[in-house]
Amino acid sequence: MDDLEALATALASAGLSEGIRRDHPIGPLTTYRVGGPASMFVRPADANELEAIVGAATACEVEILVVGLGSNLLVSDGGFAGLAVQLGAGFQSIGVSGEMVTAGGATSLPVLARRTVADGLTGFEWAVGVPGSLGGAVRMNAGGHGSDMASVLEEATTINLLTGVRRVRPVDSLALDYRTSDVGPADLVTSAVLRLEAAPDGAGEEILAGIVRWRRENQPGGRNAGSVFTNPPGDSAGRLIDAAGLRGHRYGSAVVSERHANFIQVDDGGSADDVGGLMDEVVRRVLDVHGIRLHAEIVMVGFRR
Repeated sequence: MDDLEALATALASAGLSEGIRRDHPIGPLTTYRVGGPASMFVRPADANELEAIVGAATACEVEILVVGLGSNLLVSDGGFAGLAVQLGAGFQSIGVSGEMVTAGGATSLPVLARRTVADGLTGFEWAVGVPGSLGGAVRMNAGGHGSDMASVLEEATTINLLTGVRRVRPVDSLALDYRTSDVGPADLVTSAVLRLEAAPDGAGEEILAGIVRWRRENQPGGRNAGSVFTNPPGDSAGRLIDAAGLRGHRYGSAVVSERHANFIQVDDGGSADDVGGLMDEVVRRVLDVHGIRLHAEIVMVGFRR
């Protein structure tokens, strides 16, 4: 019996509410809406089901993929040969006590941003335009509009799906930096605590509305994953890509956005491998023109790099 079959057998007795899904499409769970399946997929509804999954996974040597809301993820057309885990509804809770906010790792960032504003708090409005989960935002130190998770995070609770180790980690133990942290690929953020500030009446609503308006005016819609490349020190990836003549450049079903050159969009029914191929072309052209190597911000799964 191979490791995946052993894992399936171990999970079968866990009583998962949504069951175990084999060859489950995970590309559609991303904002690109392209890409192949995971060999095995589970969505724990609550902490008890997650504990059962961890217990099964630690007994088998399989590769793990944590799937949030897929806003920073590109899965190759060949898919993922392992176990993909996405937190369910039991990890979407939000609790507010004064200026402290506790939320589950599966909580939508826009939902959390609007909730904090409704409760008279400020400091998290920037997240209204980031279509990801709180757990993913911790792992990538997501940010925008002059702020990021490091600015508001108090602590995060993680569990390693391969070892079963659960940790409550203060923000200064997470090594948060520009779009990085030391939250590993098998670490799942189950909850986080934010420290915000009281807002003057109406101030949060005004900030939030301004951010929504700016994003509609300056960023493309359609199938994309936001900024594709991190900004090099002292420069902008979008400016470098544009100056290299790549705005509107197409590779199969993928195209560099005409509105913002650090966005790549993909056609309906398109190919994740086309997105990956276009990224490779962008990296080569920018290196040739500017002598600067761009690095992907999005997490790429199943690609040979």
